This record gives sequence, structure tokens and C-alpha cells, in this order.
Amino acid sequence: MTQKIIFWLASVTLLVSTQSCGEQDSRGFMPDHPRVRVTSLVQQSQTTALLQAVSVVNQDTVWASGHEGTYMLTVDGGLNWTARILPGAEMLEFRDVEAFSGSTAYLLSAGTGDLSRIYRTGDSGDSWSLQFVMDHPEGFLDCMAFWDEQVGIAYGDAVDEELFLLRTINGGDSWDRIEKSALPDAQVGEGGFAASGTCVATDSHSRGWVATGNGENARVLYTKDRGETWNSSVTPVVGGSSAGLTSLAIMGGGDVLAMGGVIGNDTVLTDNVALSEDHGETWTIAGAPEILGPIYGSSIVPGMPTATVVIVGPDGGDVSLDGGMSWIPITRETYWAVGFASPEAGWLVGPQGRITRFSLTDNR
Repeated sequence: MTQKIIFWLASVTLLVSTQSCGEQDSRGFMPDHPRVRVTSLVQQSQTTALLQAVSVVNQDTVWASGHEGTYMLTVDGGLNWTARILPGAEMLEFRDVEAFSGSTAYLLSAGTGDLSRIYRTGDSGDSWSLQFVMDHPEGFLDCMAFWDEQVGIAYGDAVDEELFLLRTINGGDSWDRIEKSALPDAQVGEGGFAASGTCVATDSHSRGWVATGNGENARVLYTKDRGETWNSSVTPVVGGSSAGLTSLAIMGGGDVLAMGGVIGNDTVLTDNVALSEDHGETWTIAGAPEILGPIYGSSIVPGMPTATVVIVGPDGGDVSLDGGMSWIPITRETYWAVGFASPEAGWLVGPQGRITRFSLTDNR
């Protein structure tokens, strides 16, 4: 994909709040909804960089990453964050971070050509090994995901009219491009959106999914064998130039949500959430979110009594308590990514180094 969208976002005052969802307060969170209560706490991130990705290991250990070569780590639930810039990577935009512990994490930078890279640390970010550098001048990495510490995949925009997927089976010591014969044909201009690091997802077994954009149809690529072979399915989410899918939420039992919209148009409500009940092979339109514009990122909320998903974007964030069939607004602040360890431990990240920890309580 040759067109990538850049957003300019405003800063926000850091405050503390405890509220439920409903009418907007002065900071953008929504109080007094009878179905769900949100408790939020804005944390000191020690950076003003745009943060686009978050990886929640558990209720104490969380990584985040973003522009200007920035990566961050907390091991005490966000009471203290350590923000660093990877030496020599000040021009990189780390739009995905995937972590396994407080020691081991991967960073993916998105950008044209050699600005697309993958790094790994095994010592809590004290040092990093450069594992992959894009060698195609028009290549552009978008997202990555792992089945375990050894086996993972990374997705990028199609190059030379062929889909671009990388796979590692040795913890990133080598990243090999998946052969064309194992992939569906690419649509013209098909790629992805490096919005939140959630356009690639895996389950706890051997399945994986990739959300694509900018093609005629908004498609999902899916694998049943840890990335060795792939098929594709068409979703009813809007497709076309600067449109398509940005994020995936794997709810279990075969249920998958694929989300996106029209990138750069933050004022329209489109069919931007699709539901699959057969592991991504077929799709139907799910419920329409309350937030306008595209969805940047999403996360399931483990431990809730029903299938619960939180989405975020330029218009704010919503929560669904019924697997995407209906949505409740929770904030009108712009956020790019969201992740949860439990209903009591979730994090939102966004512009100007914004990090908010919040919890959800089902009031029904």
C-alpha cells in the first residue's frame, strides 16, 4: 500500500477519575450507565510521544510503544513507568509491541522500506537485537503476533502484487517470507493499517488471522496450521482505498470480531464491525458502535461473565458486553490501543504519551 495516513492529535491534561458510563464528563469518560461501570486512572507515562500499541502480560507487567523510537515498561501495574528511546531508532514508529514477560518483548516499527523493522529484547529493554529489516523499498510492516515465544508471524503491505507475510519458528532468529504458493492472491493495493498492533491475531492452538485493508474488499486471511498455509474470506466491512480492517478480537469458541472503517474520516458511522462464528471463514455485520469514524484497536476482556470487547479510535471508546452485537460508550478521548489482563486491569494508550488504567464492572 502506498498511501498511509498520518494523524495530528492534541495533548490532554492528566487527571484521576472514578465513574460509570453515560453522560460525558470534563475529561471524556462517561458516567452513570446502568449496565457497566468504569473506574479510570490516568498514569504518568514519562513521555509525550504518540503511543500506538500496548501489550498486557498480567496485572503488573505491561509494555507500550510508539513514535520517536519510544518503548515503555511497568512491572507494578503502572504505578511507575520506565520510558526509553531505542538508541539509533529515534526516527522509528513502534506501532506494535508483543511481550511474554517483563524480560522478553518484540517491537515492530512501521514505515516504508528499511524503516520497517523487528527488534527483540530478553533483558527488559536494556538491550535489543535487530532481527529483521525490510529489504523491499516499497515494503511496509503493519502488525505481528505469536503463538508462543518461538513461533510468530508479521504482516505487511503487499509488494510486487503479492501478499507479504513473515514467519519465525525460532524466536525471531530468522524471519522468512511465506511463499506465494501458500497464500491467496493479493487484491490490487491490498495491505494493512498499522494502527494499534492488532491487525494480526493468534489463538492458543494453531489458528491465526490477518486483517487487511485498502483492497476492493476488506478481507481476513486465516491459517489453521501456525502460518504454514493460508486462506481468505471477505467481510462486509467497508473496503476500498484507505478503508478496510484494522483490528481483530478473538473471543473463543470460533467467534471472531473484525473491525475497521474509513481511515481519516472520523465523523461517519459505517458498517465497521463484522462477526464470524466459524473461526473467520464467513462473516456477518455485527452491531454498530457508538463512536464515529474508524476503529483503531480492540481487546477482549478476560474474566467477564459474557463476551466483552473494548474498542478505541479517534472518537473515543466503546465496550460490548455481548460479543459485538451492541455497544456502550465509555470515553470520548482519542486512544489508539487497548489491552486487558482482567476486568480490573486494562490500559488505554494514545497521543502525547497518554496512558489510562481502567477497570470494568458489569452492573447487570
